[in-house]
Amino acid sequence: MQLVFNTMRGYFERLMEAITIFLMVSLALVVLIAVAYRLSGHSLAWYDEVAAIQLAWLTYYAGALAALKRAHIGVTGIVNAMPPAIRVPVALLAECIVIGFFALMGWLGIEVLQVLEGDTLVSLPEVPTTLTQSVIPIGAALFIVAQILSFPEMLDNARKGSAYSKTEGEEP
Repeated sequence: MQLVFNTMRGYFERLMEAITIFLMVSLALVVLIAVAYRLSGHSLAWYDEVAAIQLAWLTYYAGALAALKRAHIGVTGIVNAMPPAIRVPVALLAECIVIGFFALMGWLGIEVLQVLEGDTLVSLPEVPTTLTQSVIPIGAALFIVAQILSFPEMLDNARKGSAYSKTEGEEP
């Protein structure tokens, strides 16, 4: 079972890294193109809106990658300092809270998409707002997948006395 999780986690990690790199490069290109146009005396009407959307997408995808690597903000020192008898239950409770939060976020993200149905971007009226805002439920699902795929390692580390694979300031 551990081998299956590790294999799936490896594929998911490479996919998230590729998407994150693509989003970073495309955002940088959009910004550079917009600067070049502005320096030439012209400006792109769609630049601000598209760059803001790209940044939001980058945040969600890179955040899911960070969750997979257990590199997000946490209070591992508190969990690690707990007695072994309650360390695992507290780590499990924390995991349930995080997954529950993202499940709620995904559900509400779908609700937002229904409200925005029919709306389009201001500067690019051919682009539906639901496409741009779909990152909310997609990002929530990616976070949940990342938490589940990194769960066995987290649980093993909690049993050993380290709630997560990385502690503040240390490499794995």
